[in-house]
Amino acid sequence: METTETKYLQEKNTKEVTEVLSRAFYDYPVMDYVLGNKYNYNGRLYKLVGFFVAARVLRNEPMVGIYGKKNILAAAAIVTLPGDTPAPYKLVEHRKKLWQQLGIEEQERYEKYGDVASSLMPKEPHHHLNMIGVIPEYKGNGLSRKLINEVEKLVTSHPESTGLSLNTESVSNVKLYTHFGFNEIGHARVDDNLETWAFFKSK
Repeated sequence: METTETKYLQEKNTKEVTEVLSRAFYDYPVMDYVLGNKYNYNGRLYKLVGFFVAARVLRNEPMVGIYGKKNILAAAAIVTLPGDTPAPYKLVEHRKKLWQQLGIEEQERYEKYGDVASSLMPKEPHHHLNMIGVIPEYKGNGLSRKLINEVEKLVTSHPESTGLSLNTESVSNVKLYTHFGFNEIGHARVDDNLETWAFFKSK
């Protein structure tokens, strides 16, 4: 399928990015774990992914995408930059509203996952690949590789970054990220039905 080159996306692309990542992460282990079995899975998933995307927008952090036919966004990645800066007020308020809508149990499960996943990450400053996804009809066309290559350019050009990290909760992705040149640096079980793997690729 014909696709364009990678592009850096902006706040105006928030909805597109949220839609791509919501489709790509449908029934993904972390999403299922956090959201549970309540009604309206699609709508609740969209709210959760939308928060992750909004966090990058409000922090002015990178979002990278690839468009396919008819100018439809086919793949996207969102990235956290090195450093530990306080969350903007709008992000704090967005987070509060999200958990009011999704529920306290969902918040507790998300925070439990976040604590485990972050504990596996390197302590040195680095970029983190929060989410990367390709819509189903464009899978198998090397778009994930193209997005990661673009993110690695950000890592290379950043004077303080030591590399690129990511987590996956899908065992089928373990070989994939190893194939992409990442090293597995940690593995942990979050709950009976959820485990996470941490990967890092040095600068």
